[in-house]
Amino acid sequence: MAALFTGKILMANRERDEVETERELGQVLENKVLLLYFGSGQCRRCRQFSPLLKDFFLRLTDEFYVERASQLVLVYVSRDETEEQQSAFLRTMPKRWLAVPFGDAFKRELELRFAVSEVPAVVVLKPNGEVIVGNAVEEIRRVGPACFRNWQEAAELVDRNFLLAEDFDDWTRRSITDPIRRLKYKLDKKKTEAKNMEKKEEGEESS
Repeated sequence: MAALFTGKILMANRERDEVETERELGQVLENKVLLLYFGSGQCRRCRQFSPLLKDFFLRLTDEFYVERASQLVLVYVSRDETEEQQSAFLRTMPKRWLAVPFGDAFKRELELRFAVSEVPAVVVLKPNGEVIVGNAVEEIRRVGPACFRNWQEAAELVDRNFLLAEDFDDWTRRSITDPIRRLKYKLDKKKTEAKNMEKKEEGEESS
């Protein structure tokens, strides 16, 4: 994946707009499913979709929803008219997002490479840069975070620790009740053994 960004820089969506070096980029993108989000804060369709994408991303990466962040990274490729507009939009989005710097010609390269003609568009890529989904906007709208599992399998990323919030709730309930069930089983087993011992002793006495 890092090969796609060789010689390029990406902005980290943090307070100081830190720039990721090529070495850091390799670490950030390695063994991850990459989403390229082509959008604009001024586009009506993007304004409708962006909150869905934000929630989608958070449910897969934020510790409030998952036990462990998914192997997922998102790069915002802006069609905003000014740098201020891009910055204002990114301030409303997750801090884990990355972005192509405003005015960078690399944005046009990406649009041409992945045949993006209108926004919003979300291109889903394997770690080696191969396309999994040309535009996943409708899939994200329709399926939500569950579609990541399909991408994960297509990208051959096996992460047994991946849990959606609902799965984590089930796991938590099981982890709380399992010790109780095990304790009850042990107590019942001891009672049964005690009864068997009593019967055995009674049999010996009668003989």
